[in-house]
Amino acid sequence: MTEEVVLRRAVAADARAAAEVWLRSFRVALPTVVRPRSDDEVREYIRDVVVPSRETWVAEAAERGIVGLMVLHGELLSQLYLDPDWRGRGIGDRFVALAKERSPGGLALWTFQVNEPAHRFYERHGFTAVEFTDGSGNEEREPDVRYVWRPQG
Repeated sequence: MTEEVVLRRAVAADARAAAEVWLRSFRVALPTVVRPRSDDEVREYIRDVVVPSRETWVAEAAERGIVGLMVLHGELLSQLYLDPDWRGRGIGDRFVALAKERSPGGLALWTFQVNEPAHRFYERHGFTAVEFTDGSGNEEREPDVRYVWRPQG
């Protein structure tokens, strides 16, 4: 039996658990990317900036708590992270569908060039790579790629 997962807007009390998901996901998905912020700085940023001032969504499993995080800022899908143990269960698909519903005119996002699973995931959802950089414009100084989704028609 699959545990039910609910997508909902994050509240202040979710910030710590959401930050822990972000940290676990980043470590597993991007082991070669050097983060410019410490774990505590990431926790503070999510608590003090992301949850209170961005359209922040969480995936909450009944028995496990917060297992995913998605952040929208206008047409920018700025964060989408899943607990590594919860990948492959359709939560990312549900987050992208929600993002498209919330921003029906289109979406854009950045992901690192080394994150090939993310490229496949976003391309499967209709996103197109439109720009590749050397990483000089991001905190990590890691080459990245910008993806865009526009509705058909």
